[in-house]
Amino acid sequence: MQILVIGATGYAGRRVSTALARAGHRVLGLARDTAGPAACDLAVNEVTPVGGDFSRPETWRGHLDGTDAVVHLLMDMSDPLGGDRRLFAELTAAQERDGRHRHLVFTTGISSYGRTGLPLMDEHTPGNPEGPLGFRFALEKELAASGLAHTVVRPGFMYGGPATTSMTGEWFAAAEAGKPVFYGDTAKRWSWVHVDDLADAYVRVLDNPTAVDGEVFVVADDQRLTALDMQRVAVRAAGYTGEITLETAEAGGMMQMAADQDELVTSAKAHRLLGWRPRHASFTDNPARHYRAWKANQSNTC
Repeated sequence: MQILVIGATGYAGRRVSTALARAGHRVLGLARDTAGPAACDLAVNEVTPVGGDFSRPETWRGHLDGTDAVVHLLMDMSDPLGGDRRLFAELTAAQERDGRHRHLVFTTGISSYGRTGLPLMDEHTPGNPEGPLGFRFALEKELAASGLAHTVVRPGFMYGGPATTSMTGEWFAAAEAGKPVFYGDTAKRWSWVHVDDLADAYVRVLDNPTAVDGEVFVVADDQRLTALDMQRVAVRAAGYTGEITLETAEAGGMMQMAADQDELVTSAKAHRLLGWRPRHASFTDNPARHYRAWKANQSNTC
């Protein structure tokens, strides 16, 4: 299968692209700079970097030719609604041009639920439309109504590897700077997933995409620690021994506000329909290893 990965040079995108290539697919990784370090890393892992800027469909429209599936792992912060709607429109137009039904794997996330007041959420939890990321559930509904072949993946909070956009990476960096800050409710708990376990879920979806057409999957492990306890473990792994400063979620910006509540989910559906099981039990099992991986990525040395 030929697969176009949008967001291939990002944190999850690089691991997902690599996992798909190792599964035997021909993978095209969309990159603004096909000669940059991130694109070169894709090439080393047998992913073909192809040029394009997601915000300008005319730059990547041609890569849909001959493609069987599209994995979308990017949120365009400058226009998150418009960007994804343009993607839906491009896929619809491509299907009308050549009759090829490309399967879209569309990524949102568990912070899209917002405040629900529920102790555990799954694919049937409607979410709170007033949440900062509630519009992503609206996009899921638009996709379902579009007639496009698709599967939705809602990952938990990611950790592992380079951790470039992981909350754990932010915690490591703040610890090294001597200024770790925790934003929002100190009692909130989040579900997590190792980035390589997440990549495995995408491989499983695309093993037989017609079998999961129209399905939504929450993908996370069973960690249940508070986010503050997780941060304490992270900053200690980075060598910080002082106290963590507490701030409001508003002080941390939109993404901290979007995650300022319990976000515990069950992946029972992914276990049942995909056969997916996390191989990494917990960030706290070996935080020093995760810190070393993040640090090596920062310095490009081991």
